[in-house]
Amino acid sequence: MAELATIARPYAEALFKASKADLSATAAWLEELAAIAGNAQLLQFADNPSVTSQQVFDVIKGIAKAPWNAAAQNFVHTVIDNGRLSALPEVAAQFRAHMNAEAGTSDAVVYSAFDIDAAALANVSDALQKRFGRKLSLTVKLQPELIGGIRVVVGDEVLDTSVKARLEQMKVALTA
Repeated sequence: MAELATIARPYAEALFKASKADLSATAAWLEELAAIAGNAQLLQFADNPSVTSQQVFDVIKGIAKAPWNAAAQNFVHTVIDNGRLSALPEVAAQFRAHMNAEAGTSDAVVYSAFDIDAAALANVSDALQKRFGRKLSLTVKLQPELIGGIRVVVGDEVLDTSVKARLEQMKVALTA
């Protein structure tokens, strides 16, 4: 995985510097491209030696919903021509990290056993921002195996208040 991060870094940095004027629009089409590039069938198609880079571009352009400006089209052509389509998800992650660093925010993933309504999520967001000392951009993912509570991942920090984690702690305490 470190190799992919090394490959993606110059693309993310160059794209970030080139798109300073409209980072949110760039992030929108880059996230969509990353999702498209994560498809194994597309990567297999792109790796086929009988397929031209223009054909790969046309397939991606046909799938994409977000409008592309000239810079986006040039970026996609560059990535395809250099055989770096598989690095796009990592490029998007590093681009998002650059955006977060500039804005003073961090991405946070909240894993929950159940859906969280908007009011409860706002309360959780406020509490987490106080806990981590910075603005957070929350994403909620369901994990029924947590049984209850939430598990929050911010970068390399984890805050686990789930029932599953508490049961594991009790198990360790009882068997020690």
